[in-house]
Order: sequence, then C-alpha cells, then structure tokens
Amino acid sequence: MEIIIGLTIIALGAFCQSSSYVPINKIKSWSWESYWIVQGVFAWLVLPLLGALLAVPEGHSLWQLFAESPKSTLLTIFFGVLWGIGGLTFGLSMRYLGVALGQSIALGTCAGLGTILGPVALNMLYPGEGMLSSLTASVIIGVAVTLLGIAVIGMAGSMKSATLTDEDKKAAVKDFNFGKGIIVALVCGLMSACFAIGLAVGGEIHYDGVDPMYESLPATFLVTLGGFITNAIYCFTQNSRNKSWNDYRKGDVWLNNLIFCILAGVLWYSQFFGLSLGKGFLSDSPALLAFAWCILMALNVVFSNLWGIILKEWAGCSKKTLFTLTIGIVILVVSTFLPQIL
Repeated sequence: MEIIIGLTIIALGAFCQSSSYVPINKIKSWSWESYWIVQGVFAWLVLPLLGALLAVPEGHSLWQLFAESPKSTLLTIFFGVLWGIGGLTFGLSMRYLGVALGQSIALGTCAGLGTILGPVALNMLYPGEGMLSSLTASVIIGVAVTLLGIAVIGMAGSMKSATLTDEDKKAAVKDFNFGKGIIVALVCGLMSACFAIGLAVGGEIHYDGVDPMYESLPATFLVTLGGFITNAIYCFTQNSRNKSWNDYRKGDVWLNNLIFCILAGVLWYSQFFGLSLGKGFLSDSPALLAFAWCILMALNVVFSNLWGIILKEWAGCSKKTLFTLTIGIVILVVSTFLPQIL
C-alpha cells in the first residue's frame, strides 16, 4: 500500500510540473527572458528554500547543515549550475517543439541519463564503496523500456512533422522547428540529468533522524540555487541584448504576470517536492527508490503529452500518428512499475 501511495505522490508532482507551462500562456507584454527569470525566483529559490527548511530540526539551521558538508554542498551547487543550462534549453525545447514533443524528448533523455549517471558519479567520488549496486538488472531494464517509450513518442513527433503543413505547424506551435528543436531537446536532456547527479552527490546533506520524506529537500535547494545562477546570468544578458529591461517597469501587467509566474513556480517545484515525499514511502523497494527519478521523468512525459492533446498541439495529425503517440504513452506508464514487477 505504501508503494502505491509513494507512486501516487510522484505522479501528482509530475502532473503539476507538466501543467507548469500552461500559466505562462497567460503572461502579458513580457519577453521570454523576463517571465522566465521571474517564475524562476519562485521555482528555484523561494519554494525550494521553504521546502529545505522542513528538513531542519528545531535548534538547527540550514546554513549549519551546509557548512558541515562543504565539499558535497559545492559539488551539488556545481551540478545545479550545469542543470541550469538544461533548464534554459528546456524552455527553448517547448518553443520549437511544443509542450508535448519538447518535454518528451528532453525528459526522456534526462530520465535515462539521470538514473544511470547519479550512481556513476557517486562511484567516481567514492570508489570501492559499492555505489553502483543500485543499478540492478530490473532498474536497467526499466530505463531501457522508458527510453523505448520516448523513442515511440519521438517517432510520432517525426510523423507529425512530416504530415502537417507549415501553416498547421505554426498554428499548433508558433515557432515550430523540428530539426532545431530535436538538437536543443537532446542537449537539454543531457544537461538536465545533472539535477539527478546533484541529488545523488548531495544525498548525505541532511540531519540524522530527519523524516525520510524530507531528506533530499536540502540538496534539491542547492541544485535549484545553482540553476538559478545560470538562468539569471542568461536572462539578464538577454534583457540587455534585447532591451527588454522595461518589461519589469510595466506596472499595468505586473499583478497579472506575478500571479501566473508564482503559479508556474509552484507547479514546477511540486515535482521535486513530490519526488522527495514519494520516495519516503518507497523505502521497502530499493529498486523503485533507484528508479524514482526515471519514474518522475516518464510521468512528466505522459502528462505533458496529455496537455499537448488538450492544447491541440496534435490537432490535424493522422490516426496512425495519434495511435503511435498512444502506444508510446502506454509504454511509459508500464515502465514505471517494471522494476517492482521484475
């Protein structure tokens, strides 16, 4: 029963994350770089900090915890900086491919690499301590099936690109560009996997006796802090280059934009808050614990494609394309349970 609860919590977080780009459509009169960094203040700073504080016992502080593990803290932030590059290209993936296909390719790559590279990075930092033991056959098979599901969805995206007219593509996704989008999405997936590596490296950063549901939240804050640094540098550079600093002085849209930026930030952070809470219920299943990152990413893809259907990004596609998309989604859903079944 606890496993079902844990998977349900992770699924709820994935649904929220996949919905986080919907509020952005309601933002008015701001350039991409302006709304991206404002929502990032909440998604990558405010909410992760509040979440991390849940893992701090009375009489202790978060900064004291970080000071006790300086090497792990700095490495976790470093991988967060690398993840920030993935975060930037993630937004561009949505721009060129749409919510459904963009998230599918980027998150699929992130799912497989994140699951595998986390233990690999720990093994490199702490050789001889059995850090690769979590990569069991069932976990590897689960990753392979997840990537198969992503490949099938990617095939559906390619079929969509081949059959739709330029007008249809632009109607569904304004800046649709399949070739450029695929390259950006793959780079995004590789760099986004650094989030999982950061969580693995920062796994020791928690107080003894803290509730397992909150254990990974301090490391999550460090990763998103690093990501915020990367995104802030890029967005402020773009503000200067595009002369869009005036966006922040448009008082007539600030309240509207702030509300939707906060909503986007809450929805986005929910995936990692849900991941932490959900893993607390998976302690009796080492395979699912090792596979939890892949589960989150796979469910993100499932829900993002459902949103893509709702937002009519697949409108005008043939029945064969939609059937292929459905098969890919079913494979992803099945993959989330495989390590427990095998």
